[in-house]
Amino acid sequence: MAAGLRKRGRAGPAARAVGLCGQWLRRAWQERRLLLLEPRYTLLVAACLCLAEVGITFWVIHRVAYTEIDWKAYMAEVEGVINGTYDYTQLRGDTGPLVYPAGFVYIFMGLYYATGRGTDIRMAQHIFAVLYLATLLLVFLIYHQTCKVPPFVFFFMCCASYRVHSIFVLRLFNDPVAMVLLFLSINLLLAQRWSWGCCCFSLAVSVKMNVLLFAPGLLFLLLTQFGLRGALPKLGICAVLQVVLGLPFLLENPVGYVSRSFDLGRQFLFRWTVNWRFLPEAIFLHRAFHLALLTVHLTLLLLFALCRWHRRKYPVTAEGSLQKEVSTPAPHTQPYPLNHGKIVSALFTSNFIGICFSRSLHYQFYVWYFHTLPYLLWATPARWLTHLLRLLVLGLIELSWNTYPSTSCSSGALHMCHAVILLQLWLGPQPFPKTIQHSKKAH
Repeated sequence: MAAGLRKRGRAGPAARAVGLCGQWLRRAWQERRLLLLEPRYTLLVAACLCLAEVGITFWVIHRVAYTEIDWKAYMAEVEGVINGTYDYTQLRGDTGPLVYPAGFVYIFMGLYYATGRGTDIRMAQHIFAVLYLATLLLVFLIYHQTCKVPPFVFFFMCCASYRVHSIFVLRLFNDPVAMVLLFLSINLLLAQRWSWGCCCFSLAVSVKMNVLLFAPGLLFLLLTQFGLRGALPKLGICAVLQVVLGLPFLLENPVGYVSRSFDLGRQFLFRWTVNWRFLPEAIFLHRAFHLALLTVHLTLLLLFALCRWHRRKYPVTAEGSLQKEVSTPAPHTQPYPLNHGKIVSALFTSNFIGICFSRSLHYQFYVWYFHTLPYLLWATPARWLTHLLRLLVLGLIELSWNTYPSTSCSSGALHMCHAVILLQLWLGPQPFPKTIQHSKKAH
């Protein structure tokens, strides 16, 4: 009898866990009308969508023809390094010289060996399918922690984008590799692992420079969280990692490595542009146009940093609870943590502003901001922008990126949608969390 009691005692915790899980599922079913509207169900909807994406991605790989664009060039570039060439000016592929930093070389060198020297395309597609699912999981974790976007939006983010599936598993670009590292970095920042987050951010930059569009937001967060003196070690992590990764190439030809892998003045071809097709090619290539875009870009970043991202008087913890009211942290004390919404908003908005005023966007660049669009549209409430209008903006953006070759109409529509999102970010009310509002009323 005593043995029977002990056996039931051991089964108790497992039975309770099963009971709680069943209770949670029954409650979700009872509230099924809210299932697609309440952000607290993000993880449940995300789990269902990830399972669906496994089947969709498998179907795309096996039913839609692979299109060769840059994969062979990537393999030729890393093969040069394998053969002992460390001078960046001597590394080339079918599409031109190697223009990506050292992290790209190491990661695609691993893919080179994993795919039989780049010849096993199907294996590469399956690896990128896993990368796609990992990206989704990291993005869903971000949305779960911010708890601001209704789950029904994730159906459009996952299953409705032909272009994103194509970029990952039919084109095998390096952009998804950089973005998965970037989203991992954001998750680490949300967990208050700032050093590891900066390390992962630098790794993402070492794959492709587009991640630098998030850098103004990260710099703002570091200065806000740690002050100038505290932010310097974190920035040092980013810089030292770049030097360590590029060391073999820096020792061989430092000027060649820096000028090739971090070339901010690289000229883009007009025939591939998605966002400036309505301009004459002469204006598109003109230096004054590039300087004007850079000026507007930096001005908007400054305005958002001063007027929209600036720390509130009432600090909030990472969990969203109100801390003791302070105007500024006392000197030589640990500053209060930024809340999840502020971290994500600063990073996503910084990247979005950069994309709006980019000199040129190519089709694979869609993944630079695709997974951030639901947050940018839904996280900042604005009464004038309904759910239907937001979905219309998402649909027009998707249509613009799927128009090949781009036209004046598709480019114009893309800029109109970007303008609506910018207006929403600037004009949309940014209320205090409920706990803060209640506390203010109490005072």
